[in-house]
Amino acid sequence: MKRDLATEEDIKLLVDTFYDHVNQDDLLSPVFNGFAKVDWSRHLPVMYNFWSSVLFGSIAYKGQPFPKHMRLPIERKHFSRWVSLFLQTVDELFEGTKAEEAKHKASSIARVFQMKMGLFSFLDQEADVV
Repeated sequence: MKRDLATEEDIKLLVDTFYDHVNQDDLLSPVFNGFAKVDWSRHLPVMYNFWSSVLFGSIAYKGQPFPKHMRLPIERKHFSRWVSLFLQTVDELFEGTKAEEAKHKASSIARVFQMKMGLFSFLDQEADVV
């Protein structure tokens, strides 16, 4: 039986495993590694803080994630794949209330970003499209 997300080490495992999947993905890896040229040694600790803040209410994350995504060459299919990989990663590693919350939050974040970028409307939400 898997355990629920409960500690900062769990967040680190989730984030590291998720981005391992992203880096192996034919659709997402070129955006992260080619276009954005992400410095993973700097990005991963930011993501640990972000998810710790989102899931545990810590105040570790200081930043505005949305503006950094505006310049990326991404479409709905990128968001869909990102969400799919995130949900898959959570399911691989964890189960429980906090794991379900993580999946819900990731889907919500993707929807908000898409709405702000003009890629998703409230009508799409009716069809449960991510």
